[in-house]
This record gives sequence, C-alpha cells and structure tokens, in this order.
Amino acid sequence: MLAQQAQAWPSGHTALDAQLPGGGWPLDGLVELLQDAQALGTGASVWQLLAPTLVSRMADRPGVVVLVNAPHAPFGPALRARGIDSERLICVQADSAQTRLWAAEQALRCADALAVLAWLPQARRMQLQRLNVLAKDKLLFVMREARARYEASPAPLRLLIQGGDRLELQLLKRRGPPCIQPVALTALPERLRALLASRRRPSEPARPLAIALPDTALPLQTVPQEH
Repeated sequence: MLAQQAQAWPSGHTALDAQLPGGGWPLDGLVELLQDAQALGTGASVWQLLAPTLVSRMADRPGVVVLVNAPHAPFGPALRARGIDSERLICVQADSAQTRLWAAEQALRCADALAVLAWLPQARRMQLQRLNVLAKDKLLFVMREARARYEASPAPLRLLIQGGDRLELQLLKRRGPPCIQPVALTALPERLRALLASRRRPSEPARPLAIALPDTALPLQTVPQEH
C-alpha cells in the first residue's frame, strides 16, 4: 500500500523513506511538521530533517526554495555544510497570518518554486486545504505547533518532530497503514555541529533574498490562478 503513492521525492533518510508512501515526501499535497513551541521557534530541526531533500531537489532542476515566515534567517555556513546553495533561497516575512498564507499560495503558483517551507502556526483547516490543493509537483512543508496534532487536517502526511541532534519522528498520519513505531534519525555530523555552535559568535551572515510583505497585500480570495 505504501508503494502505491504515485508522486514522491526521497527524503534522504533511509529509515524514513521506508515508512513514507512511495518512498519519499509527497509531490501532490502538503506535509505538516509539528513541534513544540520552543523547537518551532528555532527551525533547527526542520533544516536537519529537510536538508537532504532540498539538496537533491535543487541539484535535479533549476529553481528556488521559498521560506515563508522562517523564525530565523538561514545560517550561511551551516547551509553550505549541508550542501544547500543559499543564493537559491527566497525568504518572505509578513506581519499578519493572512499575508503569510497569501505568500505561501503565491509561491506554490510560481513555476520556479521547487519547494515551499511555511511556518504557519495559526493556519486553520480550510486555509490548509487551499494550500494542499495548490501543492502540485512541488514540495510543501507547513510547520505548526505540536498541539495541532489533535486538530483535523487535510494534510496527507503529518509528522511530530521530537529530539535535538538526534531526531525522533512520529508519523501521525500517512496514506496506508498506521506507523506504530517512531523513526529515529542519526545525530548531526561533528563538523556541522561545530558550525551551528559558532552561530553564537560573529560570523558571515547568510545571503538569501529577503522580501517583506506589507499587510496591505491582496487578500487570499482575490488572488487569480496563474497559468
């Protein structure tokens, strides 16, 4: 049943791919990544989990990765240690929840977007449904707080992320049979751990393209579909 998932992209983690439908992240729907509030505010676990996928996706074709409302600017040296080209990241920041959703929708409609990573802790079910419909041939990851696990969601795949250097993933929802046992991922490489630790000291800033959206951006319901 897991192999029947038609469109998927490898996560880069062998143990995780063995539990994901089609052997990877879906390319036809959103993935919810749930964490406690403190971890959500750092974003470190998300990069640890998604870096292999982003590297392979960016190597496979031209395009950009869009970050919507990331809690911190990506750390350049750590990105390079993982093989991610920071020049192909676009960071979008907005003050209101509605504008962040609007930005995520526009990114999904953009032909050049390979993946969209959106931190949307306030997103509601109907809003997530809109994003889920737009996630066609793109990787879409929405980060929310762990307490959202008790809410209904249109996401075909939901994961609860726990742990620090060594992540433990609980698959809350997937297509096919339930996953009873959590999936453990290996710890960070020593070199990368040192780079992350150096973030406490002055270092070379990351250089992604940053866009700040005002709250006067078009409302969600008035955005036309691009062809």
